[in-house]
Amino acid sequence: MAINRDINYINKDFSSIRNQLINYSQTYFPTTYTDFTPTSPGMMFMEQAAYVGDVLSFYLDNQIQENYLQYARQTNNLYDMAYMYGYRPKSTGLATVMVDFYQQVPRKLVNGVAAPDYDYAIYVNANTQLTTTSGTPITFTIEDPIDFSVSSSTNPTDVSVAQISSGVPDYYLLKKRARAYSGKIREQSFTFGAPVEFATVRLNAANIAGIIDCKDSNGNSWYEVDYLGTDLVFDGIRNSNINDPNSYTDTDAPYLLQTKSVQNRFATRVLSGNILQIQFGAGSPATTTEEVIPNPFNVGLGLPFLQNKLTTAYSPTNFIFTDTYGTTPTDTTLTFRYLVGGGVKSNVLANTLTNVNTSTVQFLKGGLNGTIAQYVFNSIAGNNPIAASGGKDGDTPDEIRNNAISQFSTQMRNVTQDDYLVRALSMPGKYGKISKAITQKPNADEANTTLDIYVLSENIDNHLTLASNTLKNNLKNYINEYRMIGDTISIKNAFIINFAIDFEIVTYPNYNNNQVLQRCISALAGYFNIFKWQINQPIITPDLNVLLDAIDGVQTVKQINFTNKTGTTQGYSQWAYDMNAANQNGTIFPSLDPSIFELKYPNTDIKGRVVNLF
Repeated sequence: MAINRDINYINKDFSSIRNQLINYSQTYFPTTYTDFTPTSPGMMFMEQAAYVGDVLSFYLDNQIQENYLQYARQTNNLYDMAYMYGYRPKSTGLATVMVDFYQQVPRKLVNGVAAPDYDYAIYVNANTQLTTTSGTPITFTIEDPIDFSVSSSTNPTDVSVAQISSGVPDYYLLKKRARAYSGKIREQSFTFGAPVEFATVRLNAANIAGIIDCKDSNGNSWYEVDYLGTDLVFDGIRNSNINDPNSYTDTDAPYLLQTKSVQNRFATRVLSGNILQIQFGAGSPATTTEEVIPNPFNVGLGLPFLQNKLTTAYSPTNFIFTDTYGTTPTDTTLTFRYLVGGGVKSNVLANTLTNVNTSTVQFLKGGLNGTIAQYVFNSIAGNNPIAASGGKDGDTPDEIRNNAISQFSTQMRNVTQDDYLVRALSMPGKYGKISKAITQKPNADEANTTLDIYVLSENIDNHLTLASNTLKNNLKNYINEYRMIGDTISIKNAFIINFAIDFEIVTYPNYNNNQVLQRCISALAGYFNIFKWQINQPIITPDLNVLLDAIDGVQTVKQINFTNKTGTTQGYSQWAYDMNAANQNGTIFPSLDPSIFELKYPNTDIKGRVVNLF
């Protein structure tokens, strides 16, 4: 006859299990074993059982914990769950910085007047690298080429005199500016033979920021996708009057954005230890199609000999024959170019990127004087006038948890106005830079699915400009891949309101007035830094009074006046705006049409005076 035993299932630690075993023995075997001293043989077996139970309880609890994103601690589990939520953990973050490139060119006479000889202009190829000269070298790479022979409003070439003799320039100094990002370009090749379904390879380099491109032995491109089930990719061609003769301008969009369906694709996945795994599809070029084609043979037709398929006859997913997820490499060698670097250490200080790798630099014209050409080539120099920013180390466990949950909530689709705003600001920079954006419904009807996106771009000097038609078209194509099917998107330019500031202050005795004024001007320039301002943001003058009052040496602020600046010939916006009429109780409101206030030239458009108190 079975005897019911009272078993406690909540004891999990060593002491609780040990005590429970002792109580169990004393309760159900009171005369069988009575020696419960620590050194007895029976206690040895009880403590061994308690030890095993404690270890098993730990591993069971830990395995349950590792199944929940908010509690998991093991890196590999966090990565797996992040990908399940649709988030790709980042192993490194790249720093960016604006870099000045310099070269000298000799003079030539044009109608008897000295001018730069652009025959000696140098072409700096894309992916040219610069390194720091002190400490451990940090490498930066420029994405776009630099042509010193070309000057435009968005990519100007500054010209100054470098050497002069007898009042005539001997050499001119040319300067151009380019954006650089931290990282080195590396290559790694993999050879494939017979086809293998869902073949994988690994890049074992540390701090991989991303894959630049991939080509096989025949020169065919392979494209990275988020998931192998995705066959549409963004692709860009160089924006030129050849590729886009109808809309080409001096443009802010280096590449034209296009979407295309691809068979040759792969997906990447960051594994623990900063290892990047690359996975390919399962098909072959003979069986994979770029377009998804319905196949009626995959569907039961209801005939007697197809009765076993009637359960799937009405499933649209079974009507589609596309289970290859792209092609798998066969009898070829794939060469990957990828970028490594970044991290917090890549936020280098100003004036440290001075070593230019000239192996990718060349003259565009031949037949030059050898001595002069060598001198010009040796004059190539680079420098970052400001510090680099944006570099960060890989995602921490807490960042992976929070980012994965955030990613899952959006699921790569645009639903709200904020979703469209974030998507517009997230377009890859090669297709054009959206600096400012705001979303509005054309009317107050919330049921209206039409959405206006007002945008502005910026030039090489970080001044706001109107977005070109090419840039707006790129943005439209980019957003179109994420919008809800019923949404209608209209992309428009916002208005730029340029202004100047005139202020008067009273200083304390024994203070240098010029020094106090300079501190005030610097404070105002920092306050109106365009990076801090958004479309439709008002100017609150009481905040400016508080700002200036807090500056050392300022006794009081007498007045602050604003003046609208217009005129394209002077570099300002063409739009006039009555800032005095827009001032209501110390707050200057922008226009009803989406607009932004821009203090474009703080060195000349901020003027201050020291006056008497009375």
